[in-house]
Amino acid sequence: MTAAENVCYTLINVPMDSEPPSEISLKNDLEKGDVKLKTEALKKVIIMILNGEKLPGLLMTIIRFVLPLQDHTIKKLLLVFWEIVPKTTPDGRLLQEMILVCDAYRKDLQHPNEFIRGSTLRFLCKLKEAELLEPLMPAIRACLEHRHSYVRRNAVLAIYTIYRQNFEHLIPDAPELIHDFLVNEKDASCKRNAFMMLIHADQDRALDYLSTCIDQVQTFGDILQLVIVELIYKVCHANPSERARFIRCIYNLLQSSSPAVKYEAAGTLVTLSSAPTAIKAAAQCYIDLIIKESDNNVKLIVLDRLIELKEHPSHERVLQDLVMDILRVLSTPDLEVRKKTLQLALDLVSSRNVEELVIVLKKEVIKTNNVTEHEDTDKYRQLLVRTLHSCSVRFPDMAANVIPVLMEFLSDNNEAAAADVLEFVREAIQRFDNLRPLIVEKMLEVFHSIKSVKIYRGALWILGEYCSTKEDIQSVMTEVRRSLGEIPIVESEIKKEAGELKPEEEVSVGPVQKLVTEMGTYATQSALSSSRPAKKEEDRPPLRGFLLDGDFFVAASLATTLTKIALRYMSLVQEKKKQNSFNAEAMLLMATILHLGKSSLPKKPITDDDVDRISLCLKVLSECSPLMNDIFNKECRQSLSHMLSAKLEEEKLSQKKESEKRNVTIQPDDPISFMQLTAKNEMSSKEDQFQLSLLAAMGNTQRKEAADPLASKLNKVTQLTGFSDPVYAEAYVHVNQYDIVLDVLVVNQTSDTLQNCTLELATLGDLKLVEKPSPLTLAPHDFANIKANVKVASTENGIIFGNVVYDVSGAASDRNCVVLSDIHIDIMDYIQPASCTDAEFRQMWAEFEWENKVMNTNIIDLNEYLQHILKSTNMKCLTPEKALSGYCGFMAANLYARSIFGEDALANVSIEKPIHLGPEAPVTGHIRIRAKSQGMALSLGDKINLSQKKTSL
Repeated sequence: MTAAENVCYTLINVPMDSEPPSEISLKNDLEKGDVKLKTEALKKVIIMILNGEKLPGLLMTIIRFVLPLQDHTIKKLLLVFWEIVPKTTPDGRLLQEMILVCDAYRKDLQHPNEFIRGSTLRFLCKLKEAELLEPLMPAIRACLEHRHSYVRRNAVLAIYTIYRQNFEHLIPDAPELIHDFLVNEKDASCKRNAFMMLIHADQDRALDYLSTCIDQVQTFGDILQLVIVELIYKVCHANPSERARFIRCIYNLLQSSSPAVKYEAAGTLVTLSSAPTAIKAAAQCYIDLIIKESDNNVKLIVLDRLIELKEHPSHERVLQDLVMDILRVLSTPDLEVRKKTLQLALDLVSSRNVEELVIVLKKEVIKTNNVTEHEDTDKYRQLLVRTLHSCSVRFPDMAANVIPVLMEFLSDNNEAAAADVLEFVREAIQRFDNLRPLIVEKMLEVFHSIKSVKIYRGALWILGEYCSTKEDIQSVMTEVRRSLGEIPIVESEIKKEAGELKPEEEVSVGPVQKLVTEMGTYATQSALSSSRPAKKEEDRPPLRGFLLDGDFFVAASLATTLTKIALRYMSLVQEKKKQNSFNAEAMLLMATILHLGKSSLPKKPITDDDVDRISLCLKVLSECSPLMNDIFNKECRQSLSHMLSAKLEEEKLSQKKESEKRNVTIQPDDPISFMQLTAKNEMSSKEDQFQLSLLAAMGNTQRKEAADPLASKLNKVTQLTGFSDPVYAEAYVHVNQYDIVLDVLVVNQTSDTLQNCTLELATLGDLKLVEKPSPLTLAPHDFANIKANVKVASTENGIIFGNVVYDVSGAASDRNCVVLSDIHIDIMDYIQPASCTDAEFRQMWAEFEWENKVMNTNIIDLNEYLQHILKSTNMKCLTPEKALSGYCGFMAANLYARSIFGEDALANVSIEKPIHLGPEAPVTGHIRIRAKSQGMALSLGDKINLSQKKTSL
């Protein structure tokens, strides 16, 4: 075994800028120096031994001149020194000098100072030589009766370590000794260490002790309670017949004052029993923890455990009764916690509790209206609206209670929340015929107070589509006139301005200017100069304000609405005069808007598209043909109906997939899983949870794609040097969340001893080397493993590069250097598929600055290309399968993913098959990638390009 492979307990930082001192000067300092000088010399000796120096000549010097000293700092340094110094001769026999050391430590174990006793006992845990430990055993046993708990608890640890290291012959009665100690001990930390030893050394004795004090478990300290939970879990896991004996104890520990004990007890109870009472008790315990704990990370972790509980079909029914308790978590201000809570409540809602859920959510919505200081209030309101939307779709009886409250928010300043309300109202008015009069009435009430132009357009569409009575149609026309103000608009605006203008501020006429628009076309600005005084914005009616700001898209929407209601009015009213009067009023409104658009009054002139739309509506009203009547009044509604039914079908399909995933059935001939033989993705809930959590913390869990963990590990080995180099190196790159561990194998391929062999690394990108690897001494043809930790701060392609430098023993030349190949860190280790709504996707697409456009492939099938991109980028396709089905020669799809750092990555695939180039022609088009950071966009683009190149090889 090489020096680098020995188990290391002590890490010491090595300053590299100083020259190593000579053995003679160190010997002189250790013999004749004062305490301070001896301390410094001892530190240097320790560092030199860690670097591979032997220094056998200093051993007796330290025993004679340093060991007798009573200085506490020197005593601590000596413990480190005796841990790392070679204690045996080359043939494996113990050095004679170590007997003297052993005697010194026997005296320290009887020292009156409890700190020296305790630290000496901790040092003995690290000794591996039975000959050294044997003379000390009586002193170690005596320490179990010391007055101070620090000494007693370290004595238990020392006995446990000695017994565990196959030195049972030194203390054969250890379990009995510790059991007797445990019965009489009062200190919590000592009891915890003693009980921990019994669990691992003699489980039956541990169970006997627990049986005697099972009723007092609640009075124990939390550290002991945690160990008891672990013991009960392990015993019941190995022997299920013991469950009845200990399950009451676990129930009692749910009432512990320690949150950690409650959490572990709840997790253990769920694994031991699937009875409804047990699941309910555990879930209630989790909910209390979430509410009482202030740390948001704890809340999220415990929420995840609740969500895991819900995944089990038999537990879901129990949790449904606790929905109201789960909603208490909404008092937490953190948005992520609220989001998970609402999703969980929505998954658990049933016809029994939906009414109570809706009442709570309505109260929360009203609360958000009064709170404005918190930055996440608007987002929280959106979440509540979406949850109420989902409840109403699943339970139509609730819609009548929800709609009046939510429609108040159409006039909200937050456009996103209002847009969600509008989407909900649109779906409700289409699905629930009985609610249409109520929704139309409420819409007419809030119509005038709507502040956002986007919401205004949606409201106009709903009113135009669903006003079916004569009175409602006239009310809509009245509201439109009220919102538009005095007409004709141009004349009234000019009169208004003329009234406000002073004689010296008359409108001047200037030369006509030509402007270039964003699209590169020429636009003409009117000769009327804009020296008008600013009008009071609040005096304008809303629709008039939108039009004067140059937003004529709303005018096109208004024209469609007016056409629909005019055509419907004509079918409802038989009187020709009234028909013509209404029709003329609608046409007048459209004409005045067209006039305004062509004038110089708006900030931006009307677009050609909007002019075409309004002109078309005027033509339809002037001709009133039955075909147009059908298109405007029937087919628009049908297309909405098709869209909603497709959306509902998609949701049902995804729910079906989810339920299929959860309903895991075990067949009689299914194989039995053994933990040592299974990959991570084959593990069932019966695995040892403590073992799994330990593996997860160490980063040893394999990704789901890797069916064979060993094969996936070999895939990540990178060769760093050539086989003919004097030093051969290869690295295994292990990515564990925010850390990258480089396990570098260094092989000395020469016949010389390589001294101060150092791995020097540097990073490019958002990577940071945590610590510099320590130098090694490599014997001829020896090898060693060097580990280096790298921290990752963002999703970006990173590069680690460096070299291995070393000195050849006995050579007078300078240091030798072997340059290493670059290690590229794969961005895919941080990117996970995610989903978002279309509105969120569009918003992020507009906000993100960085765009990367890529396309270069030889794949000839559109669907195959899309699937290849999804597989190679870890992104999720947001475009529904139905929209991508069939074949028409082109395809457009939106992709989305999130990194573990919370960064969003968007991609739009627009591709086509050039039929004119033949059936074997590759797909053409482009993929546009957008992200908030430049590194993410470029890295994802590089990944796609690389994967395309791989397929073309």
